[in-house]
Amino acid sequence: MSNTVLKVAGLTVAYGGIKAVKGVDLEVNQGELIALIGANGAGKTTTLKAITGTLPACKVDGTITYLGQPLKGSQSFQLVERRLAMVPEGRGVFTRMSIRENLMMGAYTRSDKAGIEADIDKWFSVFPRLKERAAQMAGTLSGGEQQMLAMARALMCHPTLLLLDEPSMGLSPIMVEKIFEVIRKVSSEGITILLVEQNARLALQAAHRAYVMDTGLITMTGNAADMLDDPRIKAAYLGE
Repeated sequence: MSNTVLKVAGLTVAYGGIKAVKGVDLEVNQGELIALIGANGAGKTTTLKAITGTLPACKVDGTITYLGQPLKGSQSFQLVERRLAMVPEGRGVFTRMSIRENLMMGAYTRSDKAGIEADIDKWFSVFPRLKERAAQMAGTLSGGEQQMLAMARALMCHPTLLLLDEPSMGLSPIMVEKIFEVIRKVSSEGITILLVEQNARLALQAAHRAYVMDTGLITMTGNAADMLDDPRIKAAYLGE
């Protein structure tokens, strides 16, 4: 039995004549926290959306397998049933539902009421701000609070694989610190994570391995700690 959770091979994404992703290969193994870093416009978010089948009209080629089974043609709700969850860039919370209702939506594939309540309590303990505002409409929350909610909602389905797209974007430094604290906690619990993140330093500090993406191509891969000391990474992404 392979411990490969996600395998992407020869992935290309084209919008008309423009290739946004040009033949990406990557693997995420069980229990790993993998960072996908690169400049804005490198193709990182497009790669995640290709994995989840949530791209607008475009041509997608290559193979994407999750737990040994192809993902192509799967609907979003089927991915959640297969315990693949994504926290999209921009959070995507249900703005006219309360915090608690958002969390319940994250657990819609489950029927264990006691377990669902226990998980809501768990994430309320991790994010006390959400507990304080449990009945508040999600659309009235700050960006950081919405990011907390989006992460907690995704984790309510007990994902085998969690995809995170730019979780620190637009947040205050103290909120970014909190979000990465939770990412490390979730990883330590054995949940496999693929993290797309522009803050290369924080991503590499949290990750086991990393891929660097530039203009639609994977240009480097390796141990995340080693990459932090790589002069090419320092010059291009760490401002050193």
